[in-house]
Amino acid sequence: MYYETLRGYVRAVDDVSFTVNREDALGLAGESGCGKTSSALTILRLLPWNARIVTGKITLDGEDLVKMHEKDVRKKIRWKRISMVFQGAMNALHPTYSVGKQITEAILLHEDVDSNEALERAEKLLELVGIEANKINRYPHELSGGMRQRVVTAMALACNPDIVIADEPTTALDVIVQAQVLKVMKELQSKLKLSWILITHDLSMITETCNRLAIMYAGKIAEYGNLTDLYKEPLHPYTEKLLSAFPSIVGPKSELASIPGFPPDLLVPPPGCRFHPRCSKAMEICRKKEPIPVEAKRGHYVTCHLYK
Repeated sequence: MYYETLRGYVRAVDDVSFTVNREDALGLAGESGCGKTSSALTILRLLPWNARIVTGKITLDGEDLVKMHEKDVRKKIRWKRISMVFQGAMNALHPTYSVGKQITEAILLHEDVDSNEALERAEKLLELVGIEANKINRYPHELSGGMRQRVVTAMALACNPDIVIADEPTTALDVIVQAQVLKVMKELQSKLKLSWILITHDLSMITETCNRLAIMYAGKIAEYGNLTDLYKEPLHPYTEKLLSAFPSIVGPKSELASIPGFPPDLLVPPPGCRFHPRCSKAMEICRKKEPIPVEAKRGHYVTCHLYK
């Protein structure tokens, strides 16, 4: 998916490929601006006016969402099969509508039910995310940040979707409330047998909630596989550096590593591997030829010339 600008095309999501199985929890991690949110918006076909899906496909149970008409995506897919908790969502609720009205609105728009049934479902959804049903007539300003975040999660669950995409769901919350929100997410996934895509730059959040991990860099997937495998034996030099920059409260203490340089300008990405200007293991081929993903180990994919 590229963004069209006056200076050219920004290659925000470039040849990205991953799979989310039923009841999977996939963490999508990487530096700010690497294409995580753009990937999510592409899946939902919620692209801004200047964005283009240049090529590729998004398959849900064998059906290509890229080829689907927008009217069918809105009616059959968006919110019914795939929903999203947007970044900064706790401040995205309409200030002049009660939280109950905002949840029932989503249900009435996508489901063939009357207002009474929608209201009953909204109350159950609030209880499901740990909010008393008697708060259904409260307004967003009457709730704490953590409670507003739970309301938005309840809205994402309103039409019983198969997949929920959560984009930085604990932004601006303190660590105690973050832990509470993550606990609710884990419980919901188990109880409702949901698939989750969790977008974040906080690796600790992924370890708490996910079983698979995809590392993005400059619009591409650098490494993808089982969470434990990536943490125990990272294969891509970028994943190595990213994990080294994250402090641990267990084991021997070591100096945190940093990655020199800056992410590339995606208007004019460097030739070859996009990470090579910052990579300590870069070879001559890295500067000339773009690497392709390879299955280095079973279910563990890496996009690097070190593995062929």
